Amino acid sequence: QVHLVESGGGLVQAGGSLRLSCAASGLTFSNYAMGWFRQAPGKEREFVAGISRSGSMTRYAGSLQGRLTISRDNAKNTVYLHMNSANPEDTAVYYCAAYLQALFSSLRDDEGRYDYWGQGTQVTVSS
Repeated sequence: QVHLVESGGGLVQAGGSLRLSCAASGLTFSNYAMGWFRQAPGKEREFVAGISRSGSMTRYAGSLQGRLTISRDNAKNTVYLHMNSANPEDTAVYYCAAYLQALFSSLRDDEGRYDYWGQGTQVTVSS
């Protein structure tokens, strides 16, 4: 059974940074592309960042590019999201997700493509 467990959420002051982690189990991690999504109160869930199975490709939401870094450690079955210059609009539940990525295929940002999801971790940015 696949499990994705996010951690690292909490209260962050505006202008600060945060790092989220997602530990995966029950799958061959290096075969899966990983993504981060978020859902703010009253809004639809949106793509934040993605990383290919090898880590060689990354993709970011256009509005967030420049403030985010997604990375992964396949030896630890973990994916990370680092965010700089947090602002109150970043307040949301952040979800980790995974899908089986074919070799040489593009990195997807549509949530329907992702097969497995974590429970989410709350991030609150105070002004």
